[in-house]
Amino acid sequence: MRVATWNVNSLKARLGRVEEWLAYARPDVLCLQETKLADSAFPSLAFAALGYEAAHCGQGQWNGVAILSRVGIDDVVAGFSDEAEDETTEARLLWATCGGVRVASVYVPNGRSVDSEFYVAKLAWLERLRQHLATACDPTEPLVVCGDFNVAPDDRDVWDPTKLHGNTHVSPAERAAVAALREWGLVDVFRRHYDEDRLYSWWDYRAGDFHQGRGLRIDLILATRVLADRSTYALIDRFARKGKAPSDHAPLLADFDR
Repeated sequence: MRVATWNVNSLKARLGRVEEWLAYARPDVLCLQETKLADSAFPSLAFAALGYEAAHCGQGQWNGVAILSRVGIDDVVAGFSDEAEDETTEARLLWATCGGVRVASVYVPNGRSVDSEFYVAKLAWLERLRQHLATACDPTEPLVVCGDFNVAPDDRDVWDPTKLHGNTHVSPAERAAVAALREWGLVDVFRRHYDEDRLYSWWDYRAGDFHQGRGLRIDLILATRVLADRSTYALIDRFARKGKAPSDHAPLLADFDR
């Protein structure tokens, strides 16, 4: 089973690239973030033509998460409870069961700066996710939480830690919040296969950061151990970050034995 995640930074602008990537990467499940679409504008028919069922949680101009699956999609829940999204949830979380695996597509708030109310809200959102896992999920069951976490888990995941320490994405509190998800029972699947530094999933559009190797690894696939122990392969597909009008993120995928 191949599970992938990709912050596409506007599905309307990137639909052709996503369709192309689905055709050659052939994930069984693809989680999308920053679709920036209302539910009524989501291109379900385009994905159905490629063999994918889809669920989407969007608000229009900002955020938006989706799950595409060619192994079935059931028990869809938007947000933490499938109730009306409040301002702290903001179309950032979607759950579904695909091929017997519970899947979450997450788009964690950016946080902006460590001295802002948005940073406080980011930490609160991550804590709410941890609490939801603790009260509604079972770490002994197959579950994967994947998406754009807007946190680089450690210094290996940052092109120059000395330039970013003290900023968002690398602050101790943010890293501790992601570590708490791992302590609950999630495993960083990519790190099961690669220990090296300078393996990034996001590069700023400005100043040629992609070509200069100045990036962050902030897109994660976190799986319960029963699933992570069956992982056989993982890849950040840098090829999808190249070409005309790419997203600033590359897709991340992981393969699991059934």
